[in-house]
Amino acid sequence: MSETLLIVNGLVVTMDPDRRVIEGGAVLVADGRIAAVGDTAALRAAHPGTAELDASGKAVLPGLIDAHAHAGHTLVKTLGGGDGARWTEAVEAIYPRGATPDFWGADGALAALERLKAGVTTGLSIFGAYGSRTDDAAHAEAHAAGYRRIGVRSVLCPGVSPPPYPNRFFEWQGTTHRERQIGLEDQLAVCTTLIERLHDTRDSQIRIMLCAPVGYPGRHGVTPETAKIYPEVAKQVRALSRAKGVGFTQDGHKGGTVRDAMEQGILGPDALLSHCIDLAEDEIRMVAETGTKIAHNPSANMSIIGRCPAIELMEAGATVAICSDGTAPDRSFDMFRHMTQAMHYHRRHFRDAKVLPPGKALEMITCDAAAALGLQDEIGSLELGKRADIAIIDLRKPHLWPGDMPLYRLVCFALGSDVDTVLVGGRVLMRDRRLAHVEEATVMAEATREIGLALQRTGLQAMTATPPGFWKSTRYG
Repeated sequence: MSETLLIVNGLVVTMDPDRRVIEGGAVLVADGRIAAVGDTAALRAAHPGTAELDASGKAVLPGLIDAHAHAGHTLVKTLGGGDGARWTEAVEAIYPRGATPDFWGADGALAALERLKAGVTTGLSIFGAYGSRTDDAAHAEAHAAGYRRIGVRSVLCPGVSPPPYPNRFFEWQGTTHRERQIGLEDQLAVCTTLIERLHDTRDSQIRIMLCAPVGYPGRHGVTPETAKIYPEVAKQVRALSRAKGVGFTQDGHKGGTVRDAMEQGILGPDALLSHCIDLAEDEIRMVAETGTKIAHNPSANMSIIGRCPAIELMEAGATVAICSDGTAPDRSFDMFRHMTQAMHYHRRHFRDAKVLPPGKALEMITCDAAAALGLQDEIGSLELGKRADIAIIDLRKPHLWPGDMPLYRLVCFALGSDVDTVLVGGRVLMRDRRLAHVEEATVMAEATREIGLALQRTGLQAMTATPPGFWKSTRYG
């Protein structure tokens, strides 16, 4: 439960509009929200007898926000041993034909646990790609339950699987299954059900955005014929998101598809587009002028084959968040690592070490990321009345020393494992890197069991073997 608590003696990095940083600062938490931010001595005097949490030698930040990742990826991240083609093959089999609600529940709990331990208090999870399960509401509900179990906020993005329709799914009972053919209208109906059952504006534990696929020839088996179906699909999902008053997202934009999205009438301030590599100048203007938000994934494979012009987008006035893209096939939920990756990624492009200063990078996983999700009035900064989602980072580590320039140390040298304490909605979920409400070993054991069962159902056990080319080779294949 939430408690009244005074966090004292910390380096309070508010991320408020003035970007105030308070040395020896304090944050008062009451009724799940931030009740005051200021000097420790002043807040102690104003609130005598309040329980305290000492943050000496630590930075007190708003909880980090990861505005783009994928449900399921936490359980499948090792498959193929880093060979992206084999990994994609496995995912496109497991999600629609090997996964059960128990699989999604185990993935949700493990993903939320990893995010929590890295200081991420709100994370988006795409549930409508690679054949993710919008054939039956039970799958997404199980994933949401995994997040509730850990206590991290989830922005869950159900949607429709890629055309052509109907899509083929397996429903398992023990070791037997029945095949189901699920059409577009059926999946839209499931999306409506999930909005009604899960979208929670009261305490924001679970929020829903709807996800539509992006298709162009060559992407995940899209042919010129099936590519023609995608625009109408996107328009139908977008119409539903507007009718229900929830956000809209698409995963996998690249040069030309943003222009297509503009023509389809699906851009806008409540739209979040991911990757967005190799955009033309007119597409950058479209994003900025429509208020469309961008999820930039500097560690993703799409950022290898092309570049997201995040700097140019922000200079044009767009909101851009740094995101993880999930933990597969070779990443983590450590947003500190993704910040560092983003800074080097764009500096290399411009050949200029002055590009993307550390403070801006930090904005892109806090206040800017909150804006990308439409939650800027609730989270993303330590301000009066906002939800008390707080990450406390221990700066007293050899790799974070000497003790000068703490903001620079925080962004450029900290790791997710330096997160010491996390609060969500005023509730202390982790303290001294320990969780009192969850047995971590149990979560991990459940994850091991569920991915093992999914591999058995799909006959893909060999995907856990070390692939050819792993040793003594300069490239796979």
